Amino acid sequence: MTIIAEKEDAGRRLLLKHDRPVPRYTSYPTAPHFHPGIGAADAARWMGEADPQAPISLYLHVPYCRQMCWYCGCHTKIVARYQPVADFVARLCDEIALVARRLGQGRRLGQVHWGGGTPNMVAADDIRRIHDSLAAHFAIDAASEHAMELDPRAIAPELRRALQDCGVKRVSLGIQDFDAEVQSAINREQPFALVEEQVAALRIAGIRSINLDLIYGLPRQTRAGFARSVELALALEPERFAIFGYAHVPWMKKHQRLIDDAVLPDATLRLELARDAAAIIEGAGYRRIGLDHFALPADPLALALDGGTLRRNFQGYTTDRAETLIGLGPSAISAFAQGYAQNAADIPLWGRAIGEGRLATQRGLALDAEDRWRRAAIERLMCFGTLDVASLAAEFRLPDTRLAAERARLAPLVADGIVEWHGSRLRVTPSGEPLIRVVAAAFDAYLNAGPGRHSRAV
Repeated sequence: MTIIAEKEDAGRRLLLKHDRPVPRYTSYPTAPHFHPGIGAADAARWMGEADPQAPISLYLHVPYCRQMCWYCGCHTKIVARYQPVADFVARLCDEIALVARRLGQGRRLGQVHWGGGTPNMVAADDIRRIHDSLAAHFAIDAASEHAMELDPRAIAPELRRALQDCGVKRVSLGIQDFDAEVQSAINREQPFALVEEQVAALRIAGIRSINLDLIYGLPRQTRAGFARSVELALALEPERFAIFGYAHVPWMKKHQRLIDDAVLPDATLRLELARDAAAIIEGAGYRRIGLDHFALPADPLALALDGGTLRRNFQGYTTDRAETLIGLGPSAISAFAQGYAQNAADIPLWGRAIGEGRLATQRGLALDAEDRWRRAAIERLMCFGTLDVASLAAEFRLPDTRLAAERARLAPLVADGIVEWHGSRLRVTPSGEPLIRVVAAAFDAYLNAGPGRHSRAV
């Protein structure tokens, strides 16, 4: 065995040693620790306390799909008729008005992001109706970013016109994998030619940025097959990529039981799939952004990384700097300086609350000083791979014993070369970058103190 091969084998063993179930850290504390002690009154108070001069951001959750993709981990419901979607649209417009009254009319929007489910389940005219409702209650200007997640199998010409009319400039297309055998195994068939056609049509319609989402760790994936999928995706010339690890959580999402565990990649193959994809994308000139995003060098996401302003929220890595993010729709989560508030996931329950003029908050979590410091520490690690522990502790007015405590907690990761200290600054090493979630977990005071089962780190 050559020296290079020996080093690669040693690195693989190290990653597999530390690969374990940990959260994705799109928030801290994470959603399994939310509780019903936080309700509508708390959410209303936090909205009222938000800085009236600061922009806010909105996340709109569309809880419907036409077909269940077996890998899906989202809050969604399959419908064959449009009436439930139409009813949802009416209630969503009511919720927009309700929230605007709590926040104050005319608040400027920094970002608007549609997710799901499948946002393009909403008809073109109803997308315009929702946008009109937003424009009636909030200030949307040229600097506001309007983005939407789309299923490329269902983008009709009238939908593209609606996106253009509403000022949507960024879309994320769910690709997952172009291999026909993998698509069959996850119940999501979408030929490359169809996606290629839709990407071209979206650009003609004025969509400024195309993001493509792929997933490694899916059933029947091979290194050669997934590499081919990445190459095909590159041929579409997207501005951004997100390469997510499949979270197999059949105890939470029963439809995932339709996936045969025997044909899922093992830990070694998952690692190889992730590494191969990153090497191909970076080799094509994209910058790596945090754990699992990639962007062209001139993309705002890459510029935010260089400028130290990159953030992480429920949508992943983002340029959004708003302190207040309001989640609209069933299961949507709002983030405030004071804590988190999550809407009821049950669609009828959410609809009844909004119909009665009440916020639909069902659970959440209030943050204390310790939570805030750990939230900042985890976000900075997830975004930049480095953190000055002493400086951050001083920023949050925590005792100077914090550095010694974190050194002790991180000692096993230091011993294995995953992180290293430079004075009070912690840095994730190149070999430790795939385990950034494990490093973040070392700062998680809730991880072993309550509910929650998670997907593997790699």
